Amino acid sequence: MSQFFNELKRQTESARAQMLQAKIFAACQKGQIDRQTYRAFLTQAYHHVKHTVPLLMACGGRLPERYEGLRVALGHYIEEESSHQEWILNDINALGFDAQLVRAGLGEGEVDWPIELMVSYLYHQIDRANPLALFGMVWVLEGTSVSVGGSMAKMVQQTLDLPNRAMTYLLSHSELDTQHIQFFEQLMNQIESPEDKQAIINSARHVFRLYSAMLEHLPLPVMQVA
Repeated sequence: MSQFFNELKRQTESARAQMLQAKIFAACQKGQIDRQTYRAFLTQAYHHVKHTVPLLMACGGRLPERYEGLRVALGHYIEEESSHQEWILNDINALGFDAQLVRAGLGEGEVDWPIELMVSYLYHQIDRANPLALFGMVWVLEGTSVSVGGSMAKMVQQTLDLPNRAMTYLLSHSELDTQHIQFFEQLMNQIESPEDKQAIINSARHVFRLYSAMLEHLPLPVMQVA
């Protein structure tokens, strides 16, 4: 069995490090965020999470026969990820904003260009290039959730004094994705083809950049100078 998971981490470390330079991380640590910041994050999360199951299904349908084991694993992912976008809408309502605007993609609920491009890129890769590229997205989102998601969630909740019912998505994913990443490591170590490995690495690098751009676009409050 290959050790591709470790290679994936090494090959995408610089893109990950660049993402972690987004100003939102320092702002969270300093308590320099407001409810509009969190609302904007949840909005963009909704607009990519709602595509998770369709992307997984599309990927499963395009995998070659030699990856039947991965296809079975995708069925597990689909079961785990179903309806998580509804958690996000519930969090938005609990935060005091109109979740129906987000569902409709109207006004403050519109998808921003980095997420729109990210989702479009993944559908294109699955349909026209290499369906295994989807696992690049899985590494970015679940790896980030495990590494910094839990600590960021606690900072957001403390800074904004939010109840747990407004934190369902962040709190649940920081715990759930810890289990997922172990499963993901096993799956990635089954990848032997150099072409498939490179497709996953390239995808992860692109998704890191686009997710970073989304984070940079999140609104931050104007801090008053004393």
